[in-house]
Amino acid sequence: MESCALKYDKTNPKSIFDYATRLVGQTLRSIIGDQAIAAYNLRGKGGFNQMIEKLYFEYDVNSCPEPDFREAGVELKGTALKELKDKSLQIKERLVIDMIDYCEVVNHTFEDSLFYRKCRLMLLLFYLYQKDVDQVDWEFIYVVLWKIPSKDLLIIKHDYQVIINKIKRGEAHLLSEGDTEYLGACRKGQKGDPERKQPYSDILAAKRAFSLKPSYMRTVLNYIKKCGKRAVINYQINTGRVANGESIVETKELQEKSFEQIILDKFVPYKGMTYAQICDKLGIKVSKAKNRYALIAQRIIMNGPGNPNKTDEFLKAGLQMKTIRVEAGGNIEQSMSFENIDYSEVYENDNWFDSRLYEIFSGRFLFVIFKADGDLIRFEDGDSDNSYSFDRAFFWTMPQEDLLVAEEYWNNIRKCVLDNHIAPKYFFKLQDHKHFHVRPKARVATDLAENPNGGYVKKYCYWFNNEYIQKIERENR
Repeated sequence: MESCALKYDKTNPKSIFDYATRLVGQTLRSIIGDQAIAAYNLRGKGGFNQMIEKLYFEYDVNSCPEPDFREAGVELKGTALKELKDKSLQIKERLVIDMIDYCEVVNHTFEDSLFYRKCRLMLLLFYLYQKDVDQVDWEFIYVVLWKIPSKDLLIIKHDYQVIINKIKRGEAHLLSEGDTEYLGACRKGQKGDPERKQPYSDILAAKRAFSLKPSYMRTVLNYIKKCGKRAVINYQINTGRVANGESIVETKELQEKSFEQIILDKFVPYKGMTYAQICDKLGIKVSKAKNRYALIAQRIIMNGPGNPNKTDEFLKAGLQMKTIRVEAGGNIEQSMSFENIDYSEVYENDNWFDSRLYEIFSGRFLFVIFKADGDLIRFEDGDSDNSYSFDRAFFWTMPQEDLLVAEEYWNNIRKCVLDNHIAPKYFFKLQDHKHFHVRPKARVATDLAENPNGGYVKKYCYWFNNEYIQKIERENR
């Protein structure tokens, strides 16, 4: 269609946005009509995004390696939402930006990359995904013209370089979404799809794409919800603070060091110090709380009270900090708990790579290690307890071979949920020695959760086995 016939100025981002806002509260069927949809002939025409491009914005879909609205530098992205039981809306999946051509991408800097040209200004169309509803009847909920904040872009640039460096080492087949913070190299396609060549190794690698992680997209959605409007222009956001959390790094710091190095540097002054010595240095009293080591690790990162897991950067990255206590003989006695299993999510989702467990286990971890020092902590009331000294902190990503075990773990959980066998005897157990197991957290052992098969069942959560944590700790000394 000629540009003079378009209902918007294809060179002007604001004009494109204004035209897109007419979609809010509508579906493609309601705004285009059955006749136009029938004439389009959906069969073989690609995905929902391409339908939006052709039917609503009236431009021909092509494979041009540029943003969709090339003259305006705007990329169009449809983003699926799902409705939770409480009727709230949440991100359904990561936002895929561009496929990774392993042989080509290594030849470009971040600023010259197709990914950067596509992601720096995006028109995000959030729609409500409904499994059994025709896609032309999916309702558009939010329309957002989104410019990635400058601070976020520094972290994304570093993430991009981490991915490129791994490809240059001949390790494209070892890429993981847990390698990075905001930008992921996510799996694409189905099992059995042909793998791709990589330039510095003869080993074929799975198809992957650059994507903004689900955790990052959740913070974008949270920002939109806080705005209280269904059509939002994000130009005014320059600080990078999109989530509800507190920011723990500054733009100036990120211009000099990576996010991870900034965090690790915070722990350097405490190397070898006992719990009591760290408390003294931090100006706080020793605590009898069971999570006292987690609390001082949090305080070190935050430079004061607070929880880094709830900060802007940790929320966007889906990053989790976990403390580990190592006994005098090198053993680790405690297993590590995660969140409760959402039985409905497991029941409804048949794709491991879209599962909540995959997001957790393929994410990035910050482990903070404390080792038994043979001393005692003496409390004000006269009680005492074994003391542990800070040893080290490191970032960790679950290896691909362990993710295969995790997939087996998830498949077992899903089969149990589908078969309505939600009980410990059916799940992976600690004594199975398969890295992971299922059991309740002690404080919620009697709590009940809704069973998608009907009724209610006990809450159980995901766990790392203590021997698996010990393996991680020893391999990262």
